Amino acid sequence: MASIASRPKVNPVLGLVVFVAAVAVVAVLGSLASMSAKTEYQALELPAFAPPPWLFGPVWTVLYVMIAVSGWLVWRRYGVAGAKAELGLYAVQLVLNGLWTPLFFAADLYTIALVDILLLLGVIGVLIARFWRKDKAAAWLLVPYLVWVGYATALNAAIVVLN
Repeated sequence: MASIASRPKVNPVLGLVVFVAAVAVVAVLGSLASMSAKTEYQALELPAFAPPPWLFGPVWTVLYVMIAVSGWLVWRRYGVAGAKAELGLYAVQLVLNGLWTPLFFAADLYTIALVDILLLLGVIGVLIARFWRKDKAAAWLLVPYLVWVGYATALNAAIVVLN
């Protein structure tokens, strides 16, 4: 458990708002970069395991909520000073997550998007391991994200090969 001195002085609810806002920025930027995603996605040669386009929105909505709560749990318990490396990794995964959609849909850079998502997958795995030592609930909240990004990585790789 973190010492009292290392705990955040900010109201925990305000802290949660900040984490939700950070994740929402990533979601909104991704949404803006994928305005024509459904059409583009359906125009691609897709593997047999590709999900229908309507599935992405609901899945990402749930995952983004879990990602925000996960980061907040670690911050609330340890503060920035007590979880600097973990929260740094958290920020890196948000950036990598935010880059993927513009790379894939806006720029049609499928191979570069694949490199990005492979990095994202690795960072999420390391983040889960680091969060596990700090807050097991926070780590568990990221497991569905890891699974989905693993699936999305396979899908991205298949699209690179097929297109």
